[in-house]
Amino acid sequence: MASWRYDSLDRSGAESSGVVVAVDRASAMRLVQSRGLTPLRIESEDGPAPAARQPTKSDQPQRSSMGSTEITLPGWMTLGPRRPTLSRSDMSNLIRELATAIEAGLPLMQALKIVRKQAPGKSQPVILDALIAKVEAGQPLYEAMKAFGAPFDDMVIGMARAADASGRMPEVLHQLADLLDRAVELKRELIGATVYPLIVAALILASVTLLVTVILPQLMIPLAAQPGMVLPLPTRILLNFAWFMSNFWWLLVIIVFVVTTAARRWLQDVEHRRMKDYALLRTPLLGKLLRDVAVARFTRTLGTLVSAGLPILQSLRITKDTLGNAVLMQAIEQVEEKVTTGQSLAEPLERCGFFPPLLIQIVNIGEKSGRLEGMLLHAATAFDRQVNSSIKIFTKALPPILLVVMAIIAGFVLAGILLPLLQLQSSLGG
Repeated sequence: MASWRYDSLDRSGAESSGVVVAVDRASAMRLVQSRGLTPLRIESEDGPAPAARQPTKSDQPQRSSMGSTEITLPGWMTLGPRRPTLSRSDMSNLIRELATAIEAGLPLMQALKIVRKQAPGKSQPVILDALIAKVEAGQPLYEAMKAFGAPFDDMVIGMARAADASGRMPEVLHQLADLLDRAVELKRELIGATVYPLIVAALILASVTLLVTVILPQLMIPLAAQPGMVLPLPTRILLNFAWFMSNFWWLLVIIVFVVTTAARRWLQDVEHRRMKDYALLRTPLLGKLLRDVAVARFTRTLGTLVSAGLPILQSLRITKDTLGNAVLMQAIEQVEEKVTTGQSLAEPLERCGFFPPLLIQIVNIGEKSGRLEGMLLHAATAFDRQVNSSIKIFTKALPPILLVVMAIIAGFVLAGILLPLLQLQSSLGG
């Protein structure tokens, strides 16, 4: 835990300062917000927050004209394709800070400048400078984000557009920050779920490789030199593998590199990527986990966009790009086409066959009752719990599966060692 000193505004607009104890800056900000205050500056008492990067010569403003209006652009926009970017977590913090400042009654421009003053790192100040320049020129926030490009994806731009169109910018931006936080949390859960099984598999594989390439040849080559000794097939396979690894390991590296490069190029084709994603969805355990993750993301994103005031067709287009699976994206495209012709949302979702009956029922009831967005957001919580359950099942089942696979490999190696010894014993006994 660390101490964080803050400067803030209360609801009457009066400035105040104080100290809170929290794990990190984001937690300190949430703690200040829970007191009904709008944080303007938060610094660790153990040391100052990272200072904003001072502009260098290469960052001197470049002047660009749009009609009679001159816009000041950062130097990176004219010096090359390299652009700063943000992680999902940093993007969530940035959006939440901006939403909190606007919620306190500050205009958008002033809110952007306040967030810019306390922006940490090197990327955030540059990104915020670009947004401020565009907004000062009269563009809406979502157009400034779209002009900047990455890290502002379709979902962030769509939510910013919904915030501007609905007139509920603080509320919608808070919803966007919650959506980004959930995406980060889900990614961490998936990574944490696969780390241990992968480490176990790597250790077992390394042990078997060491046994086959180093120890086995020292045991079996003297036996092979015995008169009339014919090594069994498993032993010959293992010895040939050990010989190949000792003399042509570099060829294996080249093969792996070529196969990896070819696979990446193969997956650049949309149809090939769809084939790969379809195979993943049909994989036992993994396929169910991927479907549950996609359904939870689809439900929460669609519910958030619709509740922000976006039309259902635009919400579907934005949601489609967040699924990360070509097969499900194609399914949403087909749903979008059907909705365009006047059909309800529930019918094409049911026909595509990738979405659970519970979601179909919820969408159907939501459309008939006129409370689609609320029911989607409630359903998203239930699907999030289903994702957590699927992750637990996957993590419980994966280690035994890996152990069975490794046991088969180890059994083959053991057979390659024991069979010659038994054969030698039989010949000596005869």
